[in-house]
Amino acid sequence: MQKLLLLPLMLSVLAAQQPSTRDMAEINWMEFHEWVPLKITTVLLPTGTLEAHGVENNGADITAPVEIARRMAARVNAMIAPVVPYGVTGSLDAYAGSFSIGEKAYRAYMSDVLEGLARQGFRNIIVLNGHGGPQTAILNELAEDVGRTHHVRTLVVNWWAYCSDVTLKTFGEDGGHAGWNETAFIQAIDPKLVHKERYSDALAMPRPAAGSWSAYPFHRRSFSINRARATCVSTRTRRTRICAA
Repeated sequence: MQKLLLLPLMLSVLAAQQPSTRDMAEINWMEFHEWVPLKITTVLLPTGTLEAHGVENNGADITAPVEIARRMAARVNAMIAPVVPYGVTGSLDAYAGSFSIGEKAYRAYMSDVLEGLARQGFRNIIVLNGHGGPQTAILNELAEDVGRTHHVRTLVVNWWAYCSDVTLKTFGEDGGHAGWNETAFIQAIDPKLVHKERYSDALAMPRPAAGSWSAYPFHRRSFSINRARATCVSTRTRRTRICAA
């Protein structure tokens, strides 16, 4: 009985030890000063891009890392920096609604963002990246440079690569662009963002072997997965059908 009476008090103490928000865009500057870096030394920076993703939303590369940041911030005692939504898209930039930032501009901007986070007092800068290709290499290089210059710890994580073991266990093979893993994850975040009614087998094709062929723009009905034919599958956590494209 005594333990039950103490529970509300313990919960109120825990609540008092948390900032009002972990979103850097929502917190007041005075509260931010009270927490960083005295009580919070870690920041999560979501990065992505806008590009076609089969039957998923064009911002799938944004949706995924932002949701991951929201879910893990309190667990690792971190703040969440505003997402950087534009990236180095590559060969899919010809699709409707897709954007690509030039490497020179992207390098300069991201370098300033990372250095700004270090100057705010964060000692651990974690980049939750939602887009691969050349963007990953750029982020890796910039994060390492900022870490050396400002004597902070940096980490760049491609979310789909970090959880590839789960993808293999669930689907029997690794994922790909707008493939089973990404489609399932986006549907788990918000089912409205996966437009199953627009799916057809013509949307899918295997990723070409290295050195075999290259085309620009990538064929309008081509999205990389690891099998030649897309398949509708059921996840273990949901009874809904997921069409990978």
